[in-house]
Amino acid sequence: MAVAMLIGLWIYDELTFDKNHENYDRIAQVMQHNLYNGKRETQMSNPAVMAEEIRNNYGSDFKYVLQSSWNSSHILTAGEKKFTKSGSYFEPQVTEMLSLKMLKGTRDGLKEPYSILLSESVAKAYFGDADPMDKIMKIDNKTDVKVTGVYEDLPHNSTLKDVSYLMPWELYLITNDWIKKMENPWGSNFTQTFAQIAENADMKKVSAKIKNVKLNRLDKEEARYKPEVFLHPMSDWHLYGEFKNGINVGGRIEFVWLFGIIGVFVLLLACINFMNLSTARSEKRAKEVGIRKAIGSVRGQLISQFFSESLLVVSLAFVLSIILVLLILPLFNDLADKKMSVLWMNPVFWILGVAFSLLTGLIAGSYPALYLSSFQPVKVLKGTFRVGRFASVPRKILVVIQFTVSVTLIIGTIVVFRQIEFAKSRPLGYTKDGLINIYMQTSDIHKHFDVVRDELRKSGAVVDIAESGSPLTEHWNSNGGFDWKGKDPNLAVDFPNNPVSHEYGKTIGWQFVAGRDFSRQYTSDSLAFVLNEAAAKYIGYKNPMAAIDEIIKWDGKSYKVIGVVKNMIVQSPYEPSRASLFHLSREEENVLIIKLNPNKNASESLSQIEEVLKKYNPAQPFEYKFVNEEYGRKFGNEERVGKLATFFAILAIFISCLGLFGLASFVAEQRTKEIGVRKVLGATVTNIWALLSKDFVVLVIISFFIASPMAYFFMSQWMQKYTFRTDISWWIFALTGIGALAITLLTVSFQAIKAAIMNPVKSLKTE
Repeated sequence: MAVAMLIGLWIYDELTFDKNHENYDRIAQVMQHNLYNGKRETQMSNPAVMAEEIRNNYGSDFKYVLQSSWNSSHILTAGEKKFTKSGSYFEPQVTEMLSLKMLKGTRDGLKEPYSILLSESVAKAYFGDADPMDKIMKIDNKTDVKVTGVYEDLPHNSTLKDVSYLMPWELYLITNDWIKKMENPWGSNFTQTFAQIAENADMKKVSAKIKNVKLNRLDKEEARYKPEVFLHPMSDWHLYGEFKNGINVGGRIEFVWLFGIIGVFVLLLACINFMNLSTARSEKRAKEVGIRKAIGSVRGQLISQFFSESLLVVSLAFVLSIILVLLILPLFNDLADKKMSVLWMNPVFWILGVAFSLLTGLIAGSYPALYLSSFQPVKVLKGTFRVGRFASVPRKILVVIQFTVSVTLIIGTIVVFRQIEFAKSRPLGYTKDGLINIYMQTSDIHKHFDVVRDELRKSGAVVDIAESGSPLTEHWNSNGGFDWKGKDPNLAVDFPNNPVSHEYGKTIGWQFVAGRDFSRQYTSDSLAFVLNEAAAKYIGYKNPMAAIDEIIKWDGKSYKVIGVVKNMIVQSPYEPSRASLFHLSREEENVLIIKLNPNKNASESLSQIEEVLKKYNPAQPFEYKFVNEEYGRKFGNEERVGKLATFFAILAIFISCLGLFGLASFVAEQRTKEIGVRKVLGATVTNIWALLSKDFVVLVIISFFIASPMAYFFMSQWMQKYTFRTDISWWIFALTGIGALAITLLTVSFQAIKAAIMNPVKSLKTE
């Protein structure tokens, strides 16, 4: 019950994601489907003019349409305190749309261009218990803003929980003047758009109306991408956030169903134990039933009695399960990446808890109550009552069900972990060990890059250092406008392209299959591309060597291909590498990539790096991320599923073994005299052990043959969502079967051997 309650809390947390917003059912994100590289791709990014265009043309269907930056990190400085925090630029009505609870100030706080709204936790970090209102803060050591409000932190189960402060959209435009100067504002997707539909509007109808809002503003060249704009409701953000070929294919809702089903099965296993052990004790309670019936009890009274006993046990279990949940919840939160708590003040929790207990009590007590109350008093009291040769059949069926569930869970757990290990074993295309990403918020390091690089290399702390437009684990830049010899003129392409410094390849250790790296010896490399294998193949070069010295045009400029590198896993380790291009950067980039010296203590090296960076960039706190840790986070969902599945599989086996242990004890007790006779007639301990164990072994073998095809079917379906997936090998089933048999024999053997070594004189004595 405690496990079922934990799963229930987890499901509740998932289903109530984002429901803290009052307008939850009318808020949506404006998204696009585009035809890129011959495939339908879905993206959240929009042109910076999207909100204004929708307001101007479809204003009556919306209450708010707001433009927003991406949630990103900035250096916030107040007095001597300086931290890197994540926040967003938003149009002023965001406070109304998200129904933020203002602790200080009002929801009009973003109407001034140089203002900032802080979350409660950020305000406390900077100002403690002092009043933060009207205090001046500096953003990225450049722009002064005034605190005009403090809002309550968004809950952990909110998509926007990491937005720890809000700044005006107008300030974003002021500090990024290039946005207003863009020649083609519809040709660049780099912001987000959120909307709240009008009170009387229908989400699907409004979504259909705005379908061509972008297409109508594109020229013939860009219209080849065939953009379709649509509304993705907030209610679907968390559970239905995955798209394939322009179709919503679900998302985390699969985990909700998976763990919900597991919770039901775990509870079912416990109920089966209760039924099995109650019916196994039927002979001991047969005389009680006979006497009660003889002195006037009707069957209904007996049924009530047995149900009452069951409900009493379940009620006590419910109280104990709450205590157990309180003890386990912190560990479970860490495992599931949640901040759940018992819903003491929620009446639904208590209604469900009581209903849950009643249902469990009725299910667990149903068979024993109906079975025991059916005994005939005359036969019981005359001593002629026999349970019959088929009385144990229901118990055997229930044991088979238990082990079928357990074996299925074990197979599923092994497959999940094999899939994770399979993805982890894919060649990365670079050396991630010792690499760190540092996200730059100011231009100071870029201005002194050569000096910083020389100092760090001379210190011995690093092997090399490079600038990059994206971290190694993400694509931040993606563009169209590419052309090459033989390209279909109607093909709309979009390639991730990463601007890097000359040292990038040496720093990360990428692997060339043809050509050479960027070099300072060739000034012509300013108009050169290094392709990955996927890009070379997509463009049409089956042999990477054939791509060398070929020309690719980008926005009218000619770039020469100088090298082809092995595919690097940048985004999902479960998907193919995207066709990607690398070129030399022309301006400051966002990321420093540093390769630590493997022959030197890492903490010493980091201290030296901090000293040098602070010398040239005192405004930015020294914060870094190891690439191998950032890459490891890509397995987060699967690893959480694997760990939870392991926990449930162990629990299922444990519950099943408890039932087996009780049944083995009962069977051994029931056959005490038979065992005594057999021993007198010469049976060995091994003979007796085999006699008592074989029935249980047969049941587990039957379970295995039922569970195996079921597990294969379900896991095959689960694996379909991965392009790169492992096979479901025969040894998984063999290992699980052998393991289940071994666990069964260990469980049963204790009681079997105990019965087998008992002195037959004792068991054959007359009563």
